[in-house]
Amino acid sequence: MPIGSTIPFLDIKWDDVLFVVFALTLLVSGLLVVTMRDIIRCGLAMIVCFGALAGIYVIVGAPLVAGAQVLVYIGAISVLVLFAIMLTENKSAPARLVFQTQAIPAAIASVVLGIVIVLTVSATDWGAVAVRVRNATDGVAKALFGQYVLPFEIVSVLLLAAVIGGIFLAKREDREERP
Repeated sequence: MPIGSTIPFLDIKWDDVLFVVFALTLLVSGLLVVTMRDIIRCGLAMIVCFGALAGIYVIVGAPLVAGAQVLVYIGAISVLVLFAIMLTENKSAPARLVFQTQAIPAAIASVVLGIVIVLTVSATDWGAVAVRVRNATDGVAKALFGQYVLPFEIVSVLLLAAVIGGIFLAKREDREERP
């Protein structure tokens, strides 16, 4: 039996429910990133935050951007941050962080930013925006994986060679320093 486009008995679209779930996950994990004291858990919450954002990109019809979000932010940047954290000695934050001393200016700035976001969201025609976003990402995907697939693959091989060269140089310097 196929699932309908709306939730039975509630007449709410599944897309809306998924958007709310992803948005709440994004907000909660974003708050956890900036409030937890264990920095490794903050990094893991950051990965959850990036994953929820990728889910929102899929819902609005931008699967190419969602794929880039997963590959670049979750697959590369978050893993790099976590490795950098794990290589450091101290994994817990100091008792009084620098940004905690600026709580009142930060609260004022976040209220002003919240008002600007509410005004912007209420003044935007979201139906037209969704159509433009879908058409824009479809065009980018077709061009990138159609006409420009060879330059795209060449750049990826060059980036791979740069990473391998960086690892080789780091390992060689490491061996020269040891007696």
